[in-house]
Amino acid sequence: MKDKGFSGASLAAQAMGWIDPVTRAVVPPIHMASTYQRDEDNGYSSGRIYARADNPTFDQVEATLAALEGGTKALVFSSGMSAASACFLALAPGDHVVVPKVMYWALRNWLATFATHWGLKVDFVDAARTDAIASAVKPGATRLVWLETPANPTWTVSDIAAVARIAHAAGASLAVDSTVATPVLTRPIELGADIVMHSATKYLNGHSDIIAGALIGARDDAHWAKLRGIRSQLGTILGQTEAWLLMRGMRTLFPRVQWACRSAQSLAERFAAHPMVAEVLYPGLSSFAGHDIAARQMKGGFGGMLSVRTKGGERAAIATAARVELWKRATSLGGVESLIEHRASIEGPGTPCPPDLLRLSVGVEDSDDLYADLDQALRRAHNA
Repeated sequence: MKDKGFSGASLAAQAMGWIDPVTRAVVPPIHMASTYQRDEDNGYSSGRIYARADNPTFDQVEATLAALEGGTKALVFSSGMSAASACFLALAPGDHVVVPKVMYWALRNWLATFATHWGLKVDFVDAARTDAIASAVKPGATRLVWLETPANPTWTVSDIAAVARIAHAAGASLAVDSTVATPVLTRPIELGADIVMHSATKYLNGHSDIIAGALIGARDDAHWAKLRGIRSQLGTILGQTEAWLLMRGMRTLFPRVQWACRSAQSLAERFAAHPMVAEVLYPGLSSFAGHDIAARQMKGGFGGMLSVRTKGGERAAIATAARVELWKRATSLGGVESLIEHRASIEGPGTPCPPDLLRLSVGVEDSDDLYADLDQALRRAHNA
């Protein structure tokens, strides 16, 4: 099916058109085996030895991810953090990396602590400014430039193509966390990225019922082999059931993301005029600093994530979150249910997140209902 020129939406919906060769089932089985029998001649004609290296349940989801992102190979991991950290663990102590100041907090914290103590030299930069990245890159020393675009939780947008040129000219690779954009909206490999990372827990699965991560590589080369070895050696493999659930979720990836984009755009425009909102952060607004870049590299929408900064500061933000009924107060994003979170409380001391910010993950509920619920919460918090 992948060679027939079908769209990403069709490839995802039919999971590459896979049909079980034995039963003719349109949904794959879950392979629970942890080990595989050796041939009589001591070989492994199946190509499989032990499930820590691979599992047949991974095959379909990895092939689909590679096709959707326009990559050569994909690897699924036990979490987004394990996928992301593998990219840095594939480097050597003393290597220099350039990463955003605004990014997923858990990875930012890991880079500032474990990775730095291990020996990586990490520079945090304003990744919305291509010139800042160019100034931070050290030819011959920088091994990896990491982008997250749009970046959690202010949705900063980075110019992937421009940064790819900078990284490659310096002899570095470019990895892009595209969790929020998803392959529905952006395909970083087409823009010059070497690796794409996803917290597959989020939009790829979309149902808030697994923890997973994924890497997609532009090339099946020695570096990719090293990433595969890290996954196997550290044991950061995805469970068989989780891999099956991830593929199940990806079959509805395109309609879910497209719905969320439409709702998020509508909500951003309406809350931008709300009397209790100081600012809306969303790449789809023409007033947003990164809007023009986002319009170039995000096709078909600007994502389902936005943040609102409340008038009345931190107190009003926390009070607003306490008063919602339809939105769920929970940490995560990209699921079918809409979530609200006072992000600075989660990240704690040292966070670059403004204390008046509420992060919104727009699900597939009716957008008018979502607006009405947050509107009443804002008004009640303001009048409290």
